[in-house]
Amino acid sequence: MTRRVRAVLFDLDGTLIDSAPDLAGAGNDMRIARGLAPYALEHFRPMVGAGARGMIGRAFDVGPEHETFTALRDEFLQRYEARMTQETRLFPRIQPMLDALLAHAVPWGIVTNKATRFSDPLVRALGLLPPAAALVCGDTTPHAKPHPEPLLEAARRIGVTAADCVYVGDDLRDVQAGRAAGMMTVAVAWGYLGDGVPVEAWGADHLAQTPNDLLKLLRMA
Repeated sequence: MTRRVRAVLFDLDGTLIDSAPDLAGAGNDMRIARGLAPYALEHFRPMVGAGARGMIGRAFDVGPEHETFTALRDEFLQRYEARMTQETRLFPRIQPMLDALLAHAVPWGIVTNKATRFSDPLVRALGLLPPAAALVCGDTTPHAKPHPEPLLEAARRIGVTAADCVYVGDDLRDVQAGRAAGMMTVAVAWGYLGDGVPVEAWGADHLAQTPNDLLKLLRMA
């Protein structure tokens, strides 16, 4: 990287934390309640980044246009909220990476499409808030990613310009939002990545295979 980095912003699910077991678990809880067999975690994992919509789609092959979707989504969110800290953990080597950023006096924040109702208690339970310098959720601003406003709001809260930030995520929308905000973008290969366009084709400025790769890009490792 040739640009000076004054702050690093991260997506949450699939980037900092592996929430797939609890999200998939909520979907399977719904299947079991209906007398259906649960699916393997890998059936759900690629669509974790799509939140409730993705999990309902994987659990019942139902999309937002279906008449039962709203009721299924509401039930899913209730079940997820009840279990969202049971199996969710930081991805390996995330904590040392965050510690290294702070050791180099580089603040970091979180920008997620997950609603505050879930994000705030979850990141606190995982010990991410504090030290995160900002938490911007899907309902913090009038827009969600891929709109740039949540990223711009995080930069404002940290007190840096967007051009001095890096945005790191595991979804095409993360790269789109970062580029629209005028930030350097890093796609992470350890995330969920969806099941559509390959990560290499997202147009990110950099691709990180591991958290340590990000530190190398930032010249901190």
